[in-house]
Amino acid sequence: MTDSAAIRTYWDAAADGFDTEPDHGLRQEATRAAWATCLSSWIPKTAADLLDVGCGTGSLSCLLAGAGHRVTGVDLAPRMVDRARAKLAAAGLPGSFLVGDAMDPPTGEATFDVVLSRHLVWTLPNPAAALREWVARLRPGGTLILVEGRWRQAGQFAPYVPGAESLPWNGGVSAQDLTDTVRPLVAGLRLEHLSHRPQLWGGPVTDERYALIAHL
Repeated sequence: MTDSAAIRTYWDAAADGFDTEPDHGLRQEATRAAWATCLSSWIPKTAADLLDVGCGTGSLSCLLAGAGHRVTGVDLAPRMVDRARAKLAAAGLPGSFLVGDAMDPPTGEATFDVVLSRHLVWTLPNPAAALREWVARLRPGGTLILVEGRWRQAGQFAPYVPGAESLPWNGGVSAQDLTDTVRPLVAGLRLEHLSHRPQLWGGPVTDERYALIAHL
């Protein structure tokens, strides 16, 4: 099994360089605009209460707050959360960011119109339980958005932390496997394949990348 302290340490150490990846930092205008377009097509147009689980340095949270949504971000790594807070503050945008485990976000009894997670479920020791927890945080008619994939490096390199090879979805999760897990929890869902959209990633990719958009 993975150790949560080791995972926290890993992502804390990654925080300084995290935004250098085009799809993490969204520093290029074309990449930022591509993500803004996707988010606006997945999320209700009216202002929503939104939980960004595994928010990292807050790049998607920043886009969403800029679009008028009320954002709460959660990440296990304190240094990621620090950067998310600083990013929204620098942009003059409101947002609440909490340090906590994505398996059980520390948001108390709060519920949300939207729960969003990007590139996170592969890191979780029990992703099915996390998905049930996230769905439970949604209001009636709410939306669950999962941006995921099956990464090209899966199985090619040593585990990123000790024990990661035992994770159920180490290296990513296929659209079919994620669909099979989410479908019993929701009223309906759809897939949007994203591998063919290089502007989202800062260049072409050859692995499987997609968004799953589900509704209660």
